[in-house]
Amino acid sequence: MPAPRSSAPAASLTPDALLMLDSIARHGSFAQAARELGLVPSALTYRVRQIEDALDTLLFDRSARHARPTPAGEVLLRESRRMLGDLEAVTNRVRRIATGWEHELTLAVDSLVSRSTVLELCERFYALGPADDATLDTTGPPTRLRLRDTTLNGTLELVANGQADLAVGAVFDSSTLPDVRSQPLGRVDFVFAVAPHHALAQAQEPIVDEVLRRHRLVAVADSALSLSRQTLGLLPGQDVFTVTSMSAKLEAQLRGLGAGHLPVKLAQPHVDAGRLVVKQVPRTTRSSALTYLWRDTSKSPPGKALRWWLQQLERPSTRQALLERFDTRL
Repeated sequence: MPAPRSSAPAASLTPDALLMLDSIARHGSFAQAARELGLVPSALTYRVRQIEDALDTLLFDRSARHARPTPAGEVLLRESRRMLGDLEAVTNRVRRIATGWEHELTLAVDSLVSRSTVLELCERFYALGPADDATLDTTGPPTRLRLRDTTLNGTLELVANGQADLAVGAVFDSSTLPDVRSQPLGRVDFVFAVAPHHALAQAQEPIVDEVLRRHRLVAVADSALSLSRQTLGLLPGQDVFTVTSMSAKLEAQLRGLGAGHLPVKLAQPHVDAGRLVVKQVPRTTRSSALTYLWRDTSKSPPGKALRWWLQQLERPSTRQALLERFDTRL
């Protein structure tokens, strides 16, 4: 039984065939295109007719002196040029990935980490070239970067389940996770702060739990889906306003929507400007040790992209910037 006719057009539109049609359109002549392609004109004409028969449409108007694409031919040429460009890009990407660069690198970035510093590192990564690695050309690494915003156990979870290659700013212990390595990122100190117009701004210090419990806490939601979720600093029976990021928590507290602990480096400019008031509570001194984590197995060791990020994180200045260089503008 013959193959369905619908499969013939797809089979006829090979990259070589598309390049052949493009040559005819550029030259406006079957004869000149044949010379460029190293074919006799009759062979070129035969191949074009095969494609036209398969598509059941005329691609070139041969009635004039020059071969001009028909409206259907224009559409095919436009789409074929796009497809050939995509094919070339994919070919280049595959060739470069063969040199050790990952196709994609996913970074889970905790909300305690400076986004501006992470983006500066992304800029430096994309600017890599032959001077950094002989396998690169002037277009930069072939690896696509993907950033995931995470908090608390959610930062740990993405590396644990393989959805991220590198996590920056994990809070909780990862020593029991298989195939996951970790290094210290640094410590983040917190202060308890409220807006000047918040009721707790005038409260007697230290503010005891009985008084704190009567006021709303602003908390950043744990982004974990499978691991147990954490809410830090919440007292039994206390109302809580949950937001998605540390920057949203800061803005909520500046608006007086609640109280809570904020990283010192994030809060201090607003304290200095009088937009926040630091209050003493029984747990005023709070500090979190952060780490960065990555997957590393004998079967799948880090590629060049991940190794580049790990090299940046080995620098004390980079780790300090990730935990201190916050953009406090709202």
